[in-house]
Amino acid sequence: MKHSNISIFIPHVGCPHQCSFCDQRTISGAQHLPDGNEVREICSQALAEIKSPENTEIAFFGGSFTAIPHDYMTELLEAAEEFVGEGKFSGIRCSTRPDCIDDEILSLLKQSGVTAIELGAQSMSEKVLELNERGHTSADVVKAAGLIKNYGFELGLQMMTGLYGSSVQTDMETFNKLAELCPAVMRIYPVVILSGTKLAELYKSGEYVPYSFDEAVELCSEILQYADEKGIRVIKCGLHASEFVEQDMVGGFYHPAFRELCESRIYLRKIEELAEGCSYVHISVPSRDISRAVGHKKSNIEYFRQKGIEIKVSGSADDKISVIERR
Repeated sequence: MKHSNISIFIPHVGCPHQCSFCDQRTISGAQHLPDGNEVREICSQALAEIKSPENTEIAFFGGSFTAIPHDYMTELLEAAEEFVGEGKFSGIRCSTRPDCIDDEILSLLKQSGVTAIELGAQSMSEKVLELNERGHTSADVVKAAGLIKNYGFELGLQMMTGLYGSSVQTDMETFNKLAELCPAVMRIYPVVILSGTKLAELYKSGEYVPYSFDEAVELCSEILQYADEKGIRVIKCGLHASEFVEQDMVGGFYHPAFRELCESRIYLRKIEELAEGCSYVHISVPSRDISRAVGHKKSNIEYFRQKGIEIKVSGSADDKISVIERR
């Protein structure tokens, strides 16, 4: 059964830093602070509509949840906790910064029904963290991740690719270091440059030159593939589709189907191995993956057509890719 979240966005409040890329109002679309009663309304409506609440968590996203004033955080948690338990939602998850985690915070979250904590690590390069004014170190990520797991929470880690001062090699090193922390889930966010941020100023001045879009897709597709091989579930790849992002972005790697582009690239690499030395290949893939194998707007089929190779894709119940005919 597919897992889902009831997302409640908390605007940029309480966070001790303004990172180079950050405009949480644009990213989350949040423009006001929800109170406990609003949380109850959201959860009550969702509970009445969702068929499988036992596979759903209440999720506080959009800011550094554990950095907001404790009275306010407690108000939100108490409201959400009323909707957790038998016949209700399975738990509560939140996202926060690595330097806003300690024993006191984790004890409070544990008592309040929180089941999962996601850390916005973004990078494990000290240089990249400093250039983008994150205000924490890679050691903070390691320490916080260890504490979270010790308290029995599900650990989620978030990374950003293409940050100011980063490189493909640096981003791969970040992924490998995060993977070593054995998170249950990860989110991969290619940088989107939003107006009004320091990153936008660096971009407009020419000091910050992002990857090409194709480089971003190639990198993120490799990270997706490696994460799968390591048993790490990537629950998000690319910012969610949002009119706010589309209006305010000035550059970077936003596409409403970014993950599909990456998954199609993974299939392209697999098919390329199978099609070596051939002019025609008929492959079978899991039925759910036909669009990924064909590529976004049939991009994979066109890629091979330009190389003089005809690719035919069929769906099957098998959970693997296999060759039906090759010549």
